[in-house]
Amino acid sequence: MNDDSLKTRLSSGTPVLMVNPNHVSPTLCEKLVRSGADSVFIDCEHGLASYEDIHHMAKAARHAGGWGIVRPQNQERSVITRCLNAGADGLMVPLIHTAAIARDVVHHFRYAVPDDYPRKLLIGMIESTEALRNLDEILAVEGIDVFFVGPGDLSQSMGYSPNVKPGERRAAPVIEAVHATLGKIRAAGKAAGTLVVKHDAAQLVAAGAQLLYYHADPFVTQGVREMREIAATPRHSREGGNPRLPDAPGFPPSRE
Repeated sequence: MNDDSLKTRLSSGTPVLMVNPNHVSPTLCEKLVRSGADSVFIDCEHGLASYEDIHHMAKAARHAGGWGIVRPQNQERSVITRCLNAGADGLMVPLIHTAAIARDVVHHFRYAVPDDYPRKLLIGMIESTEALRNLDEILAVEGIDVFFVGPGDLSQSMGYSPNVKPGERRAAPVIEAVHATLGKIRAAGKAAGTLVVKHDAAQLVAAGAQLLYYHADPFVTQGVREMREIAATPRHSREGGNPRLPDAPGFPPSRE
């Protein structure tokens, strides 16, 4: 594991890349870090990871020189404690709607690892209209290292679908709220983060996002689609005029 910490990188202004492997796989966690991710995201709220999976996946990320950040299923002290004791290098705690919730989370976090919390990263998720209304009070709570704007739950809280089809964008009011919230977080002197995809990463960085969270699956899907398109290209188009041979088994024409 690196001698510095994610806190050190964030405090220096360095962007931090956190990738969700979307699968319970220590090997994939190691591969993602070796490919350039700073940390992997281990999801116990919407994903299938268990406490034992946390142990192995975070350990694999550290072995490769990175970190394992866990999203617990809720804000309960016992859950936060078990995630950290299982080996998480930090937590991204969901549904921080109020300053009171934020203070409780900080207390539980420090209670769980009283001698080690300065090296652990605590991320609070801002993902509801209630949190936006209480943002100033939430940002005043000491002990949260990054405030993460969750666009999916925020969309649902604002009355829109949390899902976005490939190539499409979220509703304009949600995009505006995300950008404005990132700006308020940075203006308060705090580190900000959010979910990014390729087409909006640059704009979100310009808006203030420093912790960039993304999923591995879209890159796998894109890579497979591109390979299928190459395989389905007529041979004469690739080799300069040779007649096309029948499609090879296993490579039907690509579908969007």
